[in-house]
Amino acid sequence: MTNARDDNATLDVLVAGGGYVGLSLALALKKSDPAIAVAVVDTRAREAIAKDLRCSAIASAAERMLTHLGVWSQFAARAQPINEMIITDSRLRDVARPVFLTFSGDVAPGEPFAHMVANADMVGALHDTASQAGVEMIAPDSVTCYETTGETVAIELASGGTRTARLLVAADGVRSKLRDLAGISTVHWNYDQSGIVCTVEHERPHEGRAEEHFLPSGPFAILPLTGNRSSLVWSEKTSVAETLVKGDDFTFEMELERRFGHHLGALKIAGGRHAYPLSLTLARDFVKPRFALAGDAAHGIHPISGQGLNLGFRDAAALAEIIIGARRLGQDIGAFDVLEQYERWRRFDTFQMGVVTDVLNRLFSNDSDVLRAARDFGLGLVERMPGLKGTFIREAAGLSGQVPRLLTGEAI
Repeated sequence: MTNARDDNATLDVLVAGGGYVGLSLALALKKSDPAIAVAVVDTRAREAIAKDLRCSAIASAAERMLTHLGVWSQFAARAQPINEMIITDSRLRDVARPVFLTFSGDVAPGEPFAHMVANADMVGALHDTASQAGVEMIAPDSVTCYETTGETVAIELASGGTRTARLLVAADGVRSKLRDLAGISTVHWNYDQSGIVCTVEHERPHEGRAEEHFLPSGPFAILPLTGNRSSLVWSEKTSVAETLVKGDDFTFEMELERRFGHHLGALKIAGGRHAYPLSLTLARDFVKPRFALAGDAAHGIHPISGQGLNLGFRDAAALAEIIIGARRLGQDIGAFDVLEQYERWRRFDTFQMGVVTDVLNRLFSNDSDVLRAARDFGLGLVERMPGLKGTFIREAAGLSGQVPRLLTGEAI
């Protein structure tokens, strides 16, 4: 890695944010056009990536993109296929937890609709592959401000260095400082929920089955990992979540067992537990002249559908396709009319997903008998309609709608 420095050479693209979105965008650009000059500014040094203990669900489309970029094979052996998903709707006090909806089957022979992977494996592989491909890594550092001046963007770094680029991409997370500097407003509200994230070990094998239990306080998702382990995304009232995370292990495990059940045997917490607030954040604009948002900087949604990460991969693939297409036509990649193509492509999809997750969370995170009867009737109908279930599986796999080429496994 290099430290931030003054450099007279103008970059084509500077990406602020070295997470999966920023790195996959940078790598996609460099793989598609080795002559393009790309740099990634990240607040973390390479060693810090390995300390990320979280896991993520990678849709089939994202797997195809990572395979094309030469990344997937580096951690495929440690990825856990999701072979089946079940959905239940119940109260904690209910004796039985009936299954209303099941999803199973491959999107293509031998291709599950999703895998669970460790973030450290995925982001580490993206980082190393991008670096080897010639992407300049500036870390640990961050962009503090920028100014658009004609055909370039003048960028200042926290370390005191400066860079110049034709396009600045903000992939710096849901609390994006660059989004604010660009004057882009958001639609935002909190859910008064927090997501508790932890990993558990259990006695019995999960057989690759994911479970989503809709409880009055919010969805409780059990996602299979390699071995007899599962990753949990446990939505709870914020006040309750904070108490549980800060409390003693015995109380936490008792509450966990009430929600998890006993079907996988005895449970044991593996590693720490963390809670983060859940909210909806949608940027009103995705682009400005020589500036674009990608990933959580453009949209932060409720995890009820498990699609936040995969929306970010769609952003990276779509923006890479727009940039490379413009270069091949001799166009200015930072020009507003070029970037507007990316905004038109991605904004409706992300707003639609934001609305869907918001409605689902409000519909299922309550204890209304009327709403419970209506939603259970609806789930039952879907269970009896194989064609509609197939549509939902393709949606979960990231293969519906206008899919960027990289997400189909094709070169740009």
